[in-house]
Amino acid sequence: MDAVILVGGFGTRLRPLTYTLPKPLLPVGNVPIVTRILGSLEKAGVTRAVLALGFKPEPFLEAFPEGRCGAVTLEYAVEPEPLDTAGAIAFAARHAGIDSTFVVANGDILTSLDVSRVVAFHRASGAEGTLHLIPVDDPSQFGVVETQADGCVTRFVEKPQPGETTSRNVNAGTYVLEASVIDRVPVGAKLSIERVVFPEMVAGGSLFAMSTDDAWIDTGRPETFLAANLDMVRTSGSSIVDSSASVATDAVITESVIGAGAVVEAGSRILRSVIFPGAAVGQGSTVTESLVMGRIGSSAQVSESVIGLDGEVASGSTIVGAKVPSPDGN
Repeated sequence: MDAVILVGGFGTRLRPLTYTLPKPLLPVGNVPIVTRILGSLEKAGVTRAVLALGFKPEPFLEAFPEGRCGAVTLEYAVEPEPLDTAGAIAFAARHAGIDSTFVVANGDILTSLDVSRVVAFHRASGAEGTLHLIPVDDPSQFGVVETQADGCVTRFVEKPQPGETTSRNVNAGTYVLEASVIDRVPVGAKLSIERVVFPEMVAGGSLFAMSTDDAWIDTGRPETFLAANLDMVRTSGSSIVDSSASVATDAVITESVIGAGAVVEAGSRILRSVIFPGAAVGQGSTVTESLVMGRIGSSAQVSESVIGLDGEVASGSTIVGAKVPSPDGN
């Protein structure tokens, strides 16, 4: 089975981390997000994945130099211009010659979903397309999906007001589609699958959905990206420290992730944070609930901050809720 993974976003909300690394290649628990997605798809029977890119594929080629991830063969479809979600899916599918049932996954979403369950439901229902849904406590912040008892989608309700719908299920970003969906998108068209194509399929009764209670997180914001990493730490039962990292014997690492080649010097404390591969934390510094890709000097205090690859925190300084360097240049 084939899959299309949407990895073409600019990752603006995660800047400055995404100035130097595309969002799907950022590590969660020291494993790139897209690698985790590909592993899940492989378990579901996917043997080829097309990465739908909006810009140069070089970082992905460097990450997967053999053109595969596990048993999944990789292909790259680089859009000539941004085509929105439906346009990107159709462009990638045509590029790869997909002509049968395929899976679509968003490149910034991690879930414990067994995708093969959605594929089986899709085939049993005879659907043209099937969405994976998850229930949320506050549907007013999302686009809610209403379905019949058999899973046929009847309506989308965007950010519903109280009493507007009884559904709590929202689009979780994994789809199973028939090749006929590709034909719904004119060649080169800039089109949204959520706002245009799916409503058209609802009108024709060909869109179905399956709801599960699986773990799910959108990693596209600093707070959710950090949460995804901390979830991995909790799952593993301890901090995740790469064997090539240099961590002083008296450094304190609590509920954190330390990447390959990172340096944490003597007397430092890392609390509920991610220290990226190659990052450095100076002697006696404390890092709390932060994402660090650059360098932190000695005796610094860093809290709830994002430090990009070119970011440097001066020795002895204190920063809270900062982005270094600032994405807006200030």
